[in-house]
Amino acid sequence: MVGNPDNRRVRLFLDAVRAAGLPAPHVVPWHTVAAGAPFGFPAGSLVRIDSPGEDPEVDRLLRGAAEPARHGEIIGLRSWYHGFNRALARVADTAARDGATLLHDPAEIAVLFDKSRCHARLSAAGVAVPPVLPVQEFDTAVELDVRQAAGQEFGRVEGRPRGSVAGPHAAGAWAALRAAMRDVGWHRVFVKTRHGSSSSGVLAVQVAGARCQAVTSVELAADGLFNSLRVRTYTAERDVAAIVERLAPEGLHVERWFPKVGFGGRTIDLRVLVIGGRPAHTVVRASRHPMTNLHLGGVRGDLAAVRAAAGPHWSAAMDSCAAAAACFPGSPHVGVDLMFGPGWRRHAIAEVNAFGDLLPNLLHDGRDAYAAQLAALALAGAAPQPAAPPCSGGAQRLAAAGSAGDTITACAPHHVRCGHITGGVTAAAMDSANRSAVAPGREGDR
Repeated sequence: MVGNPDNRRVRLFLDAVRAAGLPAPHVVPWHTVAAGAPFGFPAGSLVRIDSPGEDPEVDRLLRGAAEPARHGEIIGLRSWYHGFNRALARVADTAARDGATLLHDPAEIAVLFDKSRCHARLSAAGVAVPPVLPVQEFDTAVELDVRQAAGQEFGRVEGRPRGSVAGPHAAGAWAALRAAMRDVGWHRVFVKTRHGSSSSGVLAVQVAGARCQAVTSVELAADGLFNSLRVRTYTAERDVAAIVERLAPEGLHVERWFPKVGFGGRTIDLRVLVIGGRPAHTVVRASRHPMTNLHLGGVRGDLAAVRAAAGPHWSAAMDSCAAAAACFPGSPHVGVDLMFGPGWRRHAIAEVNAFGDLLPNLLHDGRDAYAAQLAALALAGAAPQPAAPPCSGGAQRLAAAGSAGDTITACAPHHVRCGHITGGVTAAAMDSANRSAVAPGREGDR
């Protein structure tokens, strides 16, 4: 597996492997991959790709930065994304060279780490997702910063304060957002960083005339933006504008606010882990503010009570989670963030996560998330297969993906396809199921 050896994700997966009586896998550190050091996979092996997160040095290498980010600092998200694509390309090339089989399609991971491209894929497949608000100035701000940085990391360009945004387009990003909202008659939106995770850089924005408000975990400081465990509310427009304008060059994705159902005095949504095309481990996340992430003060809710409250609408929502996962047939599992609207009749998919399986102390059919993934592989009969050589330039195309309008053209004959993982379900059958499992409601937030 490719992962951070000291990370809890790797430890939990290794625990599941040992409990299943399987030999311990060889772990290739993300640090090795990101640093460009040589590595390899045993011939005929299956390769699991896990998250590169929660390691400051890996983060620095993927961003191509000279120094680590300060604790909680939101910086270099776009640079990180391009570095991650290059690292994924190295993994794909090495698997092909060594005759190993990837369990995950690197091209799909790249899409899942770009909220705009992921949303577009879901929408094109008819999955219920929030309406998106295009703001041309955001894309222009990214392009402008790319040219001005000339390959350097955002916030560290000579002559600019760390975390600052140069150029008229970035400076006008907040005004452009307000104008775009006014044009379509929206008063509430969620603003998300395209390549962020764990609610990093997410703002729940409301405007009413000259007034505005943003609920976010972003801490605005004189020398940058920082993730905080405390969700705060900004009511001064200059503060909201400063946050949006500092984030704009990293790429922003804006969706209409979907009012989530209230349950037990809290706002809730659900993380649904879909394994082999089937919804499995499900966590109810309940909060008193729009961000339900557990690390931001959210708590686990009563799944049985929520399912009972949803009643006949539960099945359609699970179908939508399966349909969202079917958009990524080269991924053996994904974490789907599901929202119900008031009254439970409407629902929408907020996001799909490549590494959404960190659900400790949660069992489904007697297995934790990692044991269930191993069982799904055994049930599907996935076995090591020789890697076919990549088509010419496949890795380069993968590494170059990520900007607005890009298309990842991945050559990945060397990963386990969905037909193996789901016991022979064809791509055509998946497409048919995806089209038939569309739920009503097309608004959303995170």
